[in-house]
Amino acid sequence: MSRKVFVSAKDVAERAGVSRSAVSRTFTPGASVADETRKRVVEAAEALGYHVNHLARGLMRNESGLVCLIVSEIDTPYRANLIRELSRQLQNVSKIAMLINTDRADKNVDDALRLAISYRADASIVLSGMPDKSITDLCVKSGQRLVLINRDEQREGALMINLNDRDAARRAFIAFLRAGCRSMAFANSDAGTPSLVAREQGFCEAAREHGVEVVIERFGPTRYQSGVTLAQRLLTREKRPDAIFCANDLLACGVMDTARHQFKLSVPDDLCVLGFDDIEQSSWSSYHLTTFAQPVEKIAQKAVSWLAQPSLTDDHSCKLTAELIWRGSVRGG
Repeated sequence: MSRKVFVSAKDVAERAGVSRSAVSRTFTPGASVADETRKRVVEAAEALGYHVNHLARGLMRNESGLVCLIVSEIDTPYRANLIRELSRQLQNVSKIAMLINTDRADKNVDDALRLAISYRADASIVLSGMPDKSITDLCVKSGQRLVLINRDEQREGALMINLNDRDAARRAFIAFLRAGCRSMAFANSDAGTPSLVAREQGFCEAAREHGVEVVIERFGPTRYQSGVTLAQRLLTREKRPDAIFCANDLLACGVMDTARHQFKLSVPDDLCVLGFDDIEQSSWSSYHLTTFAQPVEKIAQKAVSWLAQPSLTDDHSCKLTAELIWRGSVRGG
């Protein structure tokens, strides 16, 4: 296979009969260049098929324009939504998202950050796992900005963006209480991510304060099929719950389908179900799921605006609030 040959600025300059710097100025927004010179350069560039090498130009300024998104389970609806929004907003500030698909293991996140440094990325946004302090220190020392989304430990020099999951879970409990529910359960996966743990803890704390006992079930990955298994376990208990708060919407969809089709229960008359994430499926007429919406657009805006700042501010953390979206799976909404 023949080696790729790219047209250079020198080739364009020779064809247009101008200096190489004139070619550079022509393709630099705001740079001064005579109209006739610009016309000749553009015509030569089009004839030769020339495109500006933004990567090389950026590296000359010690900026690659790359922002690495380090993430696992990219096929889940919430993660896909967040990746799409981050990519869109990064492109709006002339940055390019580079996706590094990993798992939640902290070592693999460390390896991903090392890869980001080796590619001279301007920044990395970590959506999964928690990098070791030595690696985050290396990122900062290397001049790479770091954003940690929904992680549970502060890292010096990094922007922390967290959702107030604990508060949302407390509001979920109150919603069930106002719906007249008294036998409640929390359906979780075995993932043990900071967000899922905080939701479980917040729900149980609110229940204890009101003297209500909560049954906790955990199983498998945070997927639809796990919701099916969790519903089977919970709904065959001697004291069947009349409300189930699910750690995310995929679990909730599995719980609802199992409750209605296998156990012939009516949602919300016999069983109230509340989810988290407000994925597309939650609004489908077959679910009409009451859930919490994560502020995906605001999360991306906070991350990208911080990365676009010419100098870092002292405030390296922010906490956002989830909106309760009332639909039809909880009574009284």
